[in-house]
Amino acid sequence: MAKKNKKSDEKLQVKLLEETAIKNINAKKENGRVAVWVKESDLDYEAELKTLQIELMKLQQHMQQSGERILAIFEGRDAAGKGGTIQRIISNLNPRNARVVALTKPNETEQSQWYFQRYIEELPHAGEIVLFDRSWYNRAMVEPVMGFCTDEQNKRFLKDVPMVEELLVKDGIKLFKFYFSVSREVQKERFDSRKVDPLKQYKLSPVDNLAQEYWDQYAIRKFQMLSETNRSLSPWTIIRSDNKKMARINCMKFILSSMEYPNKLPENNLTTDPKIIISGIDELQHMQENLLTPEKLHG
Repeated sequence: MAKKNKKSDEKLQVKLLEETAIKNINAKKENGRVAVWVKESDLDYEAELKTLQIELMKLQQHMQQSGERILAIFEGRDAAGKGGTIQRIISNLNPRNARVVALTKPNETEQSQWYFQRYIEELPHAGEIVLFDRSWYNRAMVEPVMGFCTDEQNKRFLKDVPMVEELLVKDGIKLFKFYFSVSREVQKERFDSRKVDPLKQYKLSPVDNLAQEYWDQYAIRKFQMLSETNRSLSPWTIIRSDNKKMARINCMKFILSSMEYPNKLPENNLTTDPKIIISGIDELQHMQENLLTPEKLHG
């Protein structure tokens, strides 16, 4: 009897593109169509996501008239969901006035410059939204943990960055600082999924392979970063991101609820979940209370 080919028995795992379900919810049965079962929660998410993306477009149109500027910093551990959130925020915005900045490793010339110099060049102009996918805060966590900067450079950065951000805010830039907090278990699951998903393998890096090993070191650096840089003019907003979809929704709501623009949705439609959106002060208190029990700390 011929042996079955294992590969022929394997089913290809295919995920529906986001918003496919909500777009076809009222589609009629006809030739060439196949019924697909989706979770009600996915439909709710896609409907709310579309509503918030429309709100972001309204905000952008207002900013083009008012000349307001937004700088949003996205930080957090690897696989915390920063990139996915940025993608949803910017997907329907006019690219002429919205862009993502994801700087690579500094070259030899940049290494000889003032640390903030290459970031300053990327600040928003009037009417523009700029999203930093990682930022100058590399020097607060990734660089010291991985040995890419000296202790002196790290300490100097933590003293200097509040002053730099104060200048930006006083000049009129609306500054958002988001830290995406993912648990150790969920981070491992996401790393494992990247290894087998061809569409995610580009995200793997040597630094990712050490993220779990250096988990506690990152926790210490996070505490130092929040302690030194969570200021009244430039506070941190922590986003619990084990649930990626709810992290995206609540991040968008936080931005929109913090801005004023015409025809804005009622306040109750932009209210964030207090279990997902945490103030920097509350996160610091949580960390202080659990420094001796690191297993209770969030990512």
